Amino acid sequence: MDTELFDVRTGYRRVTDLTDLVTGFCRGRGDGLCHVFAPHATAGLALMELGARSEDDLSELLDRLLPRDDRYRHRHGAVGHGADHLLPVLVTPSLSLPVADGRPLLGTWQSVVLVDTNADNPRRQVRCSWLPAP
Repeated sequence: MDTELFDVRTGYRRVTDLTDLVTGFCRGRGDGLCHVFAPHATAGLALMELGARSEDDLSELLDRLLPRDDRYRHRHGAVGHGADHLLPVLVTPSLSLPVADGRPLLGTWQSVVLVDTNADNPRRQVRCSWLPAP
């Protein structure tokens, strides 16, 4: 297995497009699986359509499901930071993608995104790992 850790600057965005990063990692590798992992307690990964205001819809949904207030027992950081620690329960910290001829087999409108509600940290890491087909 080959693996690489990437630094990602979110700039406090809740949704950061990782599609080019993942595609670049897979390029030239042939057929196999690409595993993408966010090694953080307050971030997750998703496949979603970008550019059609879906990011706004996701942000609104997360605000409804995980309100940014002081109801949480986990209280360090900004108000509502306890909600950030619940995000990976709803948005998985890892994805496995099939790859053929060095290209992730994403659907027409699918993008790989990092979802991060933690406004205290504008820098993240993402690990891509490669498992070649037998």
